[in-house]
Amino acid sequence: MQLAQRLRAFRKLKGFTQQELAERTGISLTVLGAVERGNRTVDPDMLNIIAQTLEIEVRELTD
Repeated sequence: MQLAQRLRAFRKLKGFTQQELAERTGISLTVLGAVERGNRTVDPDMLNIIAQTLEIEVRELTD
């Protein structure tokens, strides 16, 4: 499973809409949507922020 699919799955599992996750992470909705579609790469800082917000380990998104 790719990062994009894992991110979408964890976001939904935790009960966040894209808008809510974007607001909580400070990442724009446009960027978050592009990441979930697999159209944008994620730098390590962004990945850490997303994982912390979802209360998961980074490796759960990347492995």
